[in-house]
Amino acid sequence: MLLMAVAGLCAGSTAKAEKLIALSFDDGPNTTTTVKMLDVLEKHDVVGSFFVIGNNINEESAKIMQRAYKMGCDIQNHSRSHSNMAMLSAEQLKEEIKYTSDMIEKYIGKRPEFFRPPYISVSPRMYENIDLTFICGQGCNDWEATTSAQQRAELVIKNAADGQIVLLHDFVGNEATVEALETIIPELKKQGYRFVTVPELFKLKKITP
Repeated sequence: MLLMAVAGLCAGSTAKAEKLIALSFDDGPNTTTTVKMLDVLEKHDVVGSFFVIGNNINEESAKIMQRAYKMGCDIQNHSRSHSNMAMLSAEQLKEEIKYTSDMIEKYIGKRPEFFRPPYISVSPRMYENIDLTFICGQGCNDWEATTSAQQRAELVIKNAADGQIVLLHDFVGNEATVEALETIIPELKKQGYRFVTVPELFKLKKITP
């Protein structure tokens, strides 16, 4: 099952009166855009979840990943090579996941719990061979250069809902999403949202993925 968000699963729940939302970022880590994303999160005192690509993790980018973790963010798996994994063999799938999970554990001391499939492409073989919870999210077309920072912010704010996972990207050069966050975070705070990580979202909503 590919979990897009938890809002629908929480309908009618009275366990938590506050509105919760999780920002998530795909395609890092890197020493440029990821740093700027973290600067914005730190400025506004919020956290997020980073779904990283194993091949992007090296001695320098790992320091950025460690910074995120120390800030209270979490680090999750987004494959090793960002391939269309629905086309891979069972052995290739296992290697993609193991490599990235091993690298995450090497640098932050904790293995990931969640996996976001590249391109949100899934297959029965993936479900059979990847022992992590699959996560999607509510996007805002921020992987497209033609989507302006204002359009990204407006889409996220318009579609925001209690229990939602917002899907964003911190690949190199994605400065428009950095800019959009400066609008998104204050506005959603104004609307009463509290920003949490993906694992915290499930825990606080009392949902076992």
